[in-house]
Amino acid sequence: MDLNSRYPALSDLRTRAQQRIPKFVWEYLDSGTGDEATRRRNRTALNRVGLLPSILHGEFETDLSTNLLGQQRALPFGIAPVGMSGLMWPDAERNLAQGAARLNLPYTLSTVAAASPEDVAPVLGKDAWFQMYPPRDEGIRKDMLDRARAAGFKTLVLTVDVPVASRRERQTRSGITNPPRLTPRLMAQIAMRPAWAMAMARKGMPHMRMLDAYATAATKNLPVTAHVGYLLRTSPDWDYVSWLRDAWDGPFVVKGVMRGTDAERLEGLGVDAIWVSNHAGRQFDAAPATIEVLPAVRRATRLPIIFDSGIEGGLDILRAMASGADFIMLGRAWHYALAALGPDGIDHLTHILSEDLKANMGQLGARALQDLPKPFLHS
Repeated sequence: MDLNSRYPALSDLRTRAQQRIPKFVWEYLDSGTGDEATRRRNRTALNRVGLLPSILHGEFETDLSTNLLGQQRALPFGIAPVGMSGLMWPDAERNLAQGAARLNLPYTLSTVAAASPEDVAPVLGKDAWFQMYPPRDEGIRKDMLDRARAAGFKTLVLTVDVPVASRRERQTRSGITNPPRLTPRLMAQIAMRPAWAMAMARKGMPHMRMLDAYATAATKNLPVTAHVGYLLRTSPDWDYVSWLRDAWDGPFVVKGVMRGTDAERLEGLGVDAIWVSNHAGRQFDAAPATIEVLPAVRRATRLPIIFDSGIEGGLDILRAMASGADFIMLGRAWHYALAALGPDGIDHLTHILSEDLKANMGQLGARALQDLPKPFLHS
């Protein structure tokens, strides 16, 4: 099968993924919160960012490499954390970690993934990141850090834009719960997706394996889209960030920053990078698009800036980098690719993004990412 002909863009992988996974899984992966205005805003705002083409540069080879956290990287993008990743496709976490190691991409495991740090440890590459939802209990906090470190994770990511559970109405309407309960409604949806069903039958229905060691029975009053993690986590404050900075001896990133003043203060606390994100529209439906706040965050800090939310191709990566980002993370995209093509989708999405970057950099006359022109906004 010629993947380039059948799936030339991420949108093709997204369409194929929807055809291969049950509806409740699709709704979990693809949905935002509220009326999904923030998710649409991410796309609209990216489309408004223009880059002026340049001519008569002759033939040249494009250089996609960039430096982040003291490492030279061949590509300017990586794999963001997604909760319950293994629900999207069986064994997704191990597949993604293995693919990232093969392709020299950073891979980020979520606290609420369907695989534990110990599960993915045998296939981790050298650029493994662990994303933490902040536990309230200090003992659990220390244990999580110890487990992540022992498994081979080098970079810690603290997510700060989930102080409370979002409502995620589309997920609720789909009938999904956390962990998934196989109601007749969901079983009917599974029966219509035999490839997913057979693979999941071999693997077993996923749950948040890292939290097994900390789970309690007190989950009956949680919203259906919430889970045991909400009983463990707290809404962190500035002291919490300082505690983590002291407790973690590697690169430390704070994810979910939308204000320049917050970025400036985080820099003063010794954070190593700022991750600009609105949680891809899954948390707060009145948030601005990340690309809209990126320039102000860039002006406020000298730290490296990681960016996500709304990225759908190489051109979007260039838009974000021209606007001040140093590195791009994608979450949903890798799961569309995995659900569409299995592990082959990871390599194919990397190919799509890389070739799109090269084609658009050629139009801009940009030999390297550092040569991108200043962006402008379409009226």
